[in-house]
Amino acid sequence: MYRNYKLNELRIENIGEEVVLSGWVSKVRDLGHFTFIDLRDRYGITQILVNEEVSGKELFEEARKLKNEWVIKVTGKVAERSSKNKNIPTGDIEVEAKNIEILSRSKQLPFEIDETGNLNENMRLTYRYLDIRRPKMLNNIIKRNDMLFSIRKFMNENGFLDIDTPILAKATPEGARDFVVPSRINKGDFYALPQSPQLFKQILMVSGVDKYYQLAKCFRDEDLRADRQPEFTQLDLEMSFIEQEDILNVTEALAKQVFKDVTGIEITENFERMSYDDAMNFYGSDKPDLRFDMKLIDLSKETQNSGFGVFENAIKDGGNVKAIVAPNAEKFSRKYIKDLEDFVKTYFKAKGLAYIKINEDGEINSPIAKFFTEEKLTEITQKLGIKNNEIALILADKYKIVHDGLGALRLKLGEELELIDKDSFKFLWVIDFPMFEWSEEENRYKAQHHPFTSIKQEDRKYLDSNELDKIKTDSYDMVLNGYEIGGGSIRIHEEELQEKVFEKLGLSKEEQQDKFGFFLEVLKYGVPPHGGLAFGIDRWLMAMLKENSIKEVIPFPKTNKGQDLMTGAPAEIEKNVLADDLRLKLLEIKKED
Repeated sequence: MYRNYKLNELRIENIGEEVVLSGWVSKVRDLGHFTFIDLRDRYGITQILVNEEVSGKELFEEARKLKNEWVIKVTGKVAERSSKNKNIPTGDIEVEAKNIEILSRSKQLPFEIDETGNLNENMRLTYRYLDIRRPKMLNNIIKRNDMLFSIRKFMNENGFLDIDTPILAKATPEGARDFVVPSRINKGDFYALPQSPQLFKQILMVSGVDKYYQLAKCFRDEDLRADRQPEFTQLDLEMSFIEQEDILNVTEALAKQVFKDVTGIEITENFERMSYDDAMNFYGSDKPDLRFDMKLIDLSKETQNSGFGVFENAIKDGGNVKAIVAPNAEKFSRKYIKDLEDFVKTYFKAKGLAYIKINEDGEINSPIAKFFTEEKLTEITQKLGIKNNEIALILADKYKIVHDGLGALRLKLGEELELIDKDSFKFLWVIDFPMFEWSEEENRYKAQHHPFTSIKQEDRKYLDSNELDKIKTDSYDMVLNGYEIGGGSIRIHEEELQEKVFEKLGLSKEEQQDKFGFFLEVLKYGVPPHGGLAFGIDRWLMAMLKENSIKEVIPFPKTNKGQDLMTGAPAEIEKNVLADDLRLKLLEIKKED
């Protein structure tokens, strides 16, 4: 037997008991004739006392040689501590060691387990098994378990069936890039790892399964960032014979329950709802962070005949002029404003960043003020609602550049000016997304959510008139503190409508059959109205735990280059496997450092 108690369990009432404990040596303190060992497992810490007189000289000398992170087994008697530690549950007792067995030794660690500073990320990922021993990481992993348990309990209690869908499937266009898997049996053919179980869960609705869920592994071969990984866990759910309101009510109740089980905080109020158009117009983002104010203000009307060519030309070209107003104008030096301008130029292709600054004494400081009449300048400042010691930052350009640029600038200033209430949680439903969005890169329309999203009944006429920009959908995203944690829609359940959508996406009849023929066939056999939602488990947990990176809530994440530093994946494969088994030829590629 290695243990009869975990290292958080012993209390005053256990005094006098003979116990067996096992764990990692967290700390050794040599005090002459006494040696104290902090013994740790995932549950907690118990202090071990090795007394030279009681334990014997041999055991005492062995105890002094113990090193951090060695794994040991201790047999001894529970005693009351003379100096109690109120910071740990076992702080009233200690265990007087009678025997210590070394189960495993550890080499010198690359970093200390109790280190709380900014550890090098690559070091942490290379030695992830050590990183997870750190209390903060271990707690995040435990919270992840609590979250998954809470989800399963809620879904089972509400009549959902847990059903697995295939990992090896057919590549699907109109989404992110697929990870592809070559087949040995069908040489020259490829599977794709699922970006989502989207089509399979819809097919389950056709099969008569009216409530489905799955904690699914999903894969997307796309650029990575702080809230995105190439493989991730998704809570997928789908329901039949429902409308949008039904899904919002069920998933909102789920989100509240999970939030309470993970954070201990109960949310009683209903989630705010906001249309996609309002989110973009007021916040420049379809996932606005509502923990602070600072809405976008439209100045297009006030500046269209202002005499300032930059603004007027942007409006004539179909763009607009918008601004955000920030406090603490004294912090906005010329250099800081230049840095902000470089930010929107570099990342959003803005042509420039104008500003109107009101000093503490009410004096206007602005390089563009000279282009306006006094009357027009007053009209603009009134529309801005700008006060003393505030600054308005203004973009004039195409709709997307203005909204993306100001939306990002708003978040940047929220952080840098410390305007965000980090202790608050703001849930939000963003609804009524467009069906299509124009892709400048591909010179065609793409699906905003995905091509299986149902179009609002009143907007279906725009398919025939080819007014695709006017089409809205029965769709919804759940947002928490500026992160999209879940998204979904009512689905198309009519074959004819689905074919029309494919057509508007530029897919010929032949391409529709090649890529989606199996699904179009499914739609011929009695399809119930249905819809669903998918939660990104990792991002959802990241937001609840107030972490800045998704890597902090995933046991074994990849780097921003998609690498597993611990195992060395991805790695080369033997050339004979490629050539003989898979009939593939590897091109010579110069690898980046």
